[in-house]
Amino acid sequence: MSGRQTGRPTLETVAARAGVGRGTVSQAINGSHRVSDRTREAAGRAIAELGYAPDRAARSPAGRPTDAIALVVPETEARLWAEPYFLDIIRGVSSELGAADKQLLLTLVRTEQERRRFEQYLAAQRVDGVLLVSVHRDDPLPDRVRALGLPAVLNGRRSPQEPTAYVDTDNVRAARSAVEHLAGRGRCRIATITGPLDMDAAYGRLVGYRHALAAAGLPADERLVAGGDFTEDGGRRAMRELLGRCPDLDAVFAASDVMAVGALAVLRARGLDVPGDIALVGVDDSPVARLLDPPLTTVRQPVEEMGRAMAGLLLRQIAGEDVAPSRLVLPTELVVRRSS
Repeated sequence: MSGRQTGRPTLETVAARAGVGRGTVSQAINGSHRVSDRTREAAGRAIAELGYAPDRAARSPAGRPTDAIALVVPETEARLWAEPYFLDIIRGVSSELGAADKQLLLTLVRTEQERRRFEQYLAAQRVDGVLLVSVHRDDPLPDRVRALGLPAVLNGRRSPQEPTAYVDTDNVRAARSAVEHLAGRGRCRIATITGPLDMDAAYGRLVGYRHALAAAGLPADERLVAGGDFTEDGGRRAMRELLGRCPDLDAVFAASDVMAVGALAVLRARGLDVPGDIALVGVDDSPVARLLDPPLTTVRQPVEEMGRAMAGLLLRQIAGEDVAPSRLVLPTELVVRRSS
């Protein structure tokens, strides 16, 4: 909901902006596998830029079901369509909602003004429920959604006391398995690149890292901890910081594959061999993990399954089933490749 135009966008205007046909945009929205990734990304950018909402969602009389579900992502268009994690979440959500004949309304909320505008949209009863991705500890939107009486499900909790239903993975165990693997390979100066620590997923992975070090009898050295932001640039900055502080480190656990990509670029630029000099492990098992040279050891998250589970849980809430509060934590799996 960008607010950058006065007229309400239609499927035709989205198609014109994306440079594709109306039917192709419809297929992209509904997660059709017949649409290429490039076309899906172009359609997604056009939807975000124009603030497109399906007709059923915008025209439903107050108090009646709209058959529309809002998926809220507090990220820029560029990051949304560049990172496999978000695309897999959207694919899973879209698949589940499509099977239930529900419309998906993708909404980017990046500023306080956009958040207020979105709250007004919700107050007009234009959606039946809300899915929220990438929430931070101080994000007030889940509480505002609940205050409006709308069903809501988060992708990851804000804290262990989260009152809103959520679907997550075992982030502590994910990090422990990665660091235990590195320690088992004889690495003893294991660094980590964290995500933003105001996100529970990032904090949980830092806790798991520390637990694994203690279990392996390795000392906890805060110089081996560098903050990142789940972006490739963040991984680059953190890797430079770690090498500057601890040039004798022999392994790195990056809290996401995307940050591991940035870290690998820095290691290569310094003439360091992976895994000969420094072993590297990420989290997500995104497509990029398999395409790197060397292929990246990583912790697989069932991201698309999380999207389906979020949508399924929300649909049960909307149907009035007794699911509140529901907390679903999915397992992870270490995938060993040549980077470690």
